[in-house]
Amino acid sequence: MSLPVFRFAPSPNGPLHLGHAYSALLNHDLARQIGGRFLLRIEDIDRERCRPQFERAIRFDLEWLELEWEEPVRRQSDHFDDYRAALDRLIEAELVYPAFLSRGDVRAFIAEEEAQGMDWPRDPDGAPLYPTIERRLSRRERQARIDAGAPFAWRLDIDAAMDQVSGRLDWQEQGAGPAGETGTIAADVRAWGDFVIARKDVPTSYQLSVVVDDAIQGVSHVVRGRDLFHATSGQRLLQELLGLSAPAYLHHDLILDDDGRKLSKSHFDTGLDALRSAGLEPHDIRRMVGL
Repeated sequence: MSLPVFRFAPSPNGPLHLGHAYSALLNHDLARQIGGRFLLRIEDIDRERCRPQFERAIRFDLEWLELEWEEPVRRQSDHFDDYRAALDRLIEAELVYPAFLSRGDVRAFIAEEEAQGMDWPRDPDGAPLYPTIERRLSRRERQARIDAGAPFAWRLDIDAAMDQVSGRLDWQEQGAGPAGETGTIAADVRAWGDFVIARKDVPTSYQLSVVVDDAIQGVSHVVRGRDLFHATSGQRLLQELLGLSAPAYLHHDLILDDDGRKLSKSHFDTGLDALRSAGLEPHDIRRMVGL
């Protein structure tokens, strides 16, 4: 039997903080406890925000925390061909469509609908769902806009996608969701509407790349923050559409600031570099995150 595989997958767009440390340490510890493998993956598809110096800092911080991972490290920007192949499968199956509406277009469309009394639906993060009007564009009209250089994103046609799914989609939750959800969780796929699969200039999105990477790397356990609990529904759908196996999921507590808010990379006072400079040691970090 293959060994269990855990992974820590940060984006190199800023310094690591206590929340990242908790997730990395938890993945590492769980892998060691059951004789599994621990991987580091660099999620750098956002080429505008991700920087090599942040990647170097991530490695330094994790080494300082006394974590060990397998080499080579998978860097997403080196594997766009893998994501493009998955995207092409979805395009060929007519499960995605090019979406041309700008943010301003979307706001204006929704404002008009709400002015007429419609209660526009929102996703679990509170953002309004993308209008589906472009599903009806003909192939000729779509291609004409693309040829004219109109910016677009590939979005999943959620109705077409759900027609391809037989039976109920769910996942095994070994942690807990925001409302304490655990055990077998039914995926609420329609809650996200026609979500983004890829951009014009980058043939992937977080949702697509994460399921492709987990499958290629044989990840058996996804251990991550509770803020990504609802995103699992969309990932389960993509796994089903692409014929990929589903790992077990464990969504853990978030490390919050003094005001009860999730830590961000702009909170330098909780950054590992700042804490290290203040004289803290790895065992202090473990104590601070409850490990």
